[in-house]
Amino acid sequence: MCILFIYVNSGHGGDGDPVFGEYRMILASNRDEYYARPAKIAEPWEESPHVIGGRDMEPGREGGTWLAIGGDNRTGIIRVGALLNVTGENKPNVTSGRGPIVADYVAGTVSNEDYSRHLLATDTYGAFNFVSVELDRSKASVLHASNAPTGINRCDLTAPLGFGNSTMDVPLEKVRHGRKRFGDIVDKHLKVAATGHDRDALVEELLGLLKSNDKYFPDKELSRRAPAQAEKLASINVRFPEAGYGSRTRTVILVDHQNRMEFIEETMVSTNLDDEWKRTHIERQF
Repeated sequence: MCILFIYVNSGHGGDGDPVFGEYRMILASNRDEYYARPAKIAEPWEESPHVIGGRDMEPGREGGTWLAIGGDNRTGIIRVGALLNVTGENKPNVTSGRGPIVADYVAGTVSNEDYSRHLLATDTYGAFNFVSVELDRSKASVLHASNAPTGINRCDLTAPLGFGNSTMDVPLEKVRHGRKRFGDIVDKHLKVAATGHDRDALVEELLGLLKSNDKYFPDKELSRRAPAQAEKLASINVRFPEAGYGSRTRTVILVDHQNRMEFIEETMVSTNLDDEWKRTHIERQF
């Protein structure tokens, strides 16, 4: 399981043009995974220094990622990719791991629309939701592509977006309620922070959302998709220690009207939930 909340500023004309003094993008995400699965913390990638993100290091899956951002200073285009599994869907003829889906997008130069079309045309993956953000100097777009069911949706930029491990048209309860809470935070902090204190307040409120243990249960869709574990998975912050599984990485990404980016990650560095989490803060001008 994973959860993702994104706000992309629709701009003056509704197509995502930058608005002076306001954030262009605010993103908050939890990665849910087995605690013992090896991964690298967020950092610039050695082979693609313009890309920042954590990486899967599971043997046979090395180099894949669940969330990353890449910026091209020459073209002024910023790409963000995020991957979420679709729980309870058994796809036939799966021959490829899903890790490269995000990695190839953020490291490349292909538009999110063309990339998503090619991805679905050559689908050999398990069930996924792939969310791609493209910000250029004058506009923005957010696309949702999935192979369960197969389709591409251009997302409305006039409201905050939420994604989880179900289809877009039947969101999980924690996604639906979390999106409302995320939207309230965005409304409160949309203006680019005038001081470090203000920016810290935004980051801490977003991290607080990602740490929320409130259970949104019962949830008919979650119970249908994961009947045996539904209640354990019904919170934004999943804690399932008896299975060695849960929300093990929290990420906040901010992009302002001048394409200044901040990437804040908190991640487990051991399999013990009570151990200290490692915090990484990367700033970049795209």
